[in-house]
Amino acid sequence: MAKQQSNQSRLHVPEPPFRPGDTPDYSHIAVPTDHTPPRPDPLCDDYETAEHALKLIRVMRFNGETAGDWVPGLEPEVKRKMLRDMMLTRAMDDRMFAMQRQGKMSFYMKSRGEEAVSVGHAEALRDTDMVFPTYRQQAILISRGASMLEMMNQCLSNSGDPLQGKNIPVLYSFRKHGFFSISGNLGTQLIQAVGWAMAEAYKNEDGIASTFTGEGATAEGDFHYALNFASTYRAPCIINVVNNQWAISSFQGIAMGEGESFAARGTGYGLATLRVDGNDALAVYAATKWAAERARQGGGATVIEHFTYRAEGHSTSDDPSKYRPKDEAEVWPFGDPVERLKTHLVHIGEWDDERHAAYEKEAKLFVRETYKKAEALGTVETGPQVDDFTMFEQVYADPPELLLEQREMFRKELG
Repeated sequence: MAKQQSNQSRLHVPEPPFRPGDTPDYSHIAVPTDHTPPRPDPLCDDYETAEHALKLIRVMRFNGETAGDWVPGLEPEVKRKMLRDMMLTRAMDDRMFAMQRQGKMSFYMKSRGEEAVSVGHAEALRDTDMVFPTYRQQAILISRGASMLEMMNQCLSNSGDPLQGKNIPVLYSFRKHGFFSISGNLGTQLIQAVGWAMAEAYKNEDGIASTFTGEGATAEGDFHYALNFASTYRAPCIINVVNNQWAISSFQGIAMGEGESFAARGTGYGLATLRVDGNDALAVYAATKWAAERARQGGGATVIEHFTYRAEGHSTSDDPSKYRPKDEAEVWPFGDPVERLKTHLVHIGEWDDERHAAYEKEAKLFVRETYKKAEALGTVETGPQVDDFTMFEQVYADPPELLLEQREMFRKELG
């Protein structure tokens, strides 16, 4: 009797191309040389952007030149501001990371390698547009002129923290700068942003909402709910997917299922879609400007995938050397966002190495002096700190009996 063949299927688990000890080689990622695709009319039909979900919008060449339909007509001073904002963000990140390592705060997340996504995006929006961010968009606050001292106070949960220690570090809240309170629950901000945008449209206002998510959280149901509502009601919003290749220790193929792009998910919902070089600040600006114009004129939402790379760990609780090669960031084919914009400004005669070094020094000094002021208001290691009893306040207008009982129990425990 012939042996029966097994028809059992095999479970496929996507694997990253490189692991610790491997030599990373990104030759499989084609860097476009002709800076395609073309820039369509912002009010085009959504299906006319289908190719934009698979190709890559770029403006700056690596030698500093600009090319293609997406080159924005920005004044040199605006470009210099964008460069300075990215450099200041990086200087703050480095300082706060070091302070966490010294035990001055519990947690921190750097945005190194992704600064162009936030700065280019913020520069293209109005300051009155509402941003619903995730935890690596601190450069939007810096671009909008938020107080760095207040940002640091929120990270340190000290006596100067307006949130009274009710949020963990880097989950900022700045209502006066149109920066919605960041939630540690992934994906929640997506549906909130679409709802805010729908309300603006209902009131016949011209404000738009812009929300961010990492590529990993696109696997959350909230992402799909947001796209569905945005499509159905033509919500004036921009849904940004920052594809930095890694969701903590899971590479982007886990969330995408090794599909063609994250932007393509918007195509399936009947939304305009753009895929942009996230290390090209001018391309990010141009794509955002296009999406904002579309939203304000009644064209509906746009999904933008920012193709970039997280150059360092997910957070201070993460060790990326455990799941990827140590030198992987150095061979990322789209370079470093700060160096890219610097090279462009030098190429057009609006910047030079001397000015770059001088501002780098100035930014570090400003960050250091600002941190000293924040530290004087307390850290998790030293006082003064937030009054412990504020944990029972500003949650309910009329505190329930159970909460009042817990407050009294806490008071007795403290003696």
